[in-house]
Amino acid sequence: MSLKEIERTNTRQELRANYERSGLSLDQVATDLETTPTHVEDVMDLNVVHIEEPWILRNYLNDSLLDQGVTPVPYSRLKGEPSEYWFLNQQRIEQGILG
Repeated sequence: MSLKEIERTNTRQELRANYERSGLSLDQVATDLETTPTHVEDVMDLNVVHIEEPWILRNYLNDSLLDQGVTPVPYSRLKGEPSEYWFLNQQRIEQGILG
C-alpha cells in the first residue's frame, strides 16, 4: 500500500501519539520487539525494511495501551485487521517482532 505524503504524515503522528501515550521507553519497546531503539524510531518515521513493520508496532502499542486501560489514538490508514490486506505477510505480523 503506497501512502500519499499527508497519509504518511498522519500515520507518523498517530504512531508517535500512541507511543507517547503508552509511557514506554524506546529501550523497552525495542527489547519487546527484538530490535534496536533506532529501528523503532525508523518504524515510527515509516522508514521501514518491510511494509509490515508499522502494523507490528501498531499492534504492540495498541495492546500495551489496552492493557493499561487506555484507548489508543485511532489510525487513519493502519486500521482494521492486517489480514484484510492481501499484500501483507501475515506470518511476519503474527511473529510480532521487528528484529
